[in-house]
Amino acid sequence: MDTSVSASVQNGGSAPLSAGFLDPVHDAQACFRAIMSVMARPGTRQKLVLCAENPPEPLTPAAAAIALTLFDYDTPVWLDRPLMQSEAVKAFLRFHTGAPILSEPVEAAFALLSEPQSMIPLASFNQGSAEYPDQSTTVILTGQTFGKAQAVTLAGPGIKDTTAFSTGPTPPVFWDQVVSNNRLFPRGVDLIFAGTTEVAALPRSTRITLTEA
Repeated sequence: MDTSVSASVQNGGSAPLSAGFLDPVHDAQACFRAIMSVMARPGTRQKLVLCAENPPEPLTPAAAAIALTLFDYDTPVWLDRPLMQSEAVKAFLRFHTGAPILSEPVEAAFALLSEPQSMIPLASFNQGSAEYPDQSTTVILTGQTFGKAQAVTLAGPGIKDTTAFSTGPTPPVFWDQVVSNNRLFPRGVDLIFAGTTEVAALPRSTRITLTEA
């Protein structure tokens, strides 16, 4: 049965949901490898395998691919206001991932942001604990353009010496918040940046140096 038809049936016969991956197993595996690669090598970018159809707006194709790869029944998700206000987006995520959608960011394993330029502070998310630092939130910023905003300098695990990284849109105070976040290591949130077809990441172990404008 066609994925969108199957989704329509399970959605109570309402409008068909957008299809997920064309080859769910292999496409998700390819995306997982891409995400793990950029987590291991902060500041680098990898191509994502996108879904067979564009997801409902304002969920971007790259964000949908990341969600289908990382979200599942055991990963509570927090959505920013534009995503939370879209019934189509919530139906898409529930059908394709089964992830519970929460109203409190501090309780989420993942946070999905469609308007990162007006995002809530990073301190609003789960920072993990000394005993379980891996239980912190992974924050996914969508609609990113790499290489055109003011650059920061990265250092730490997975980086030889230092490397420059630039992405946007982000809030004016974003990089100051990231510096404060990384001082919490091994606690602190991890960051994933979703572009049009590419993904980048900054794990909490990465050290950030702000570059003068």
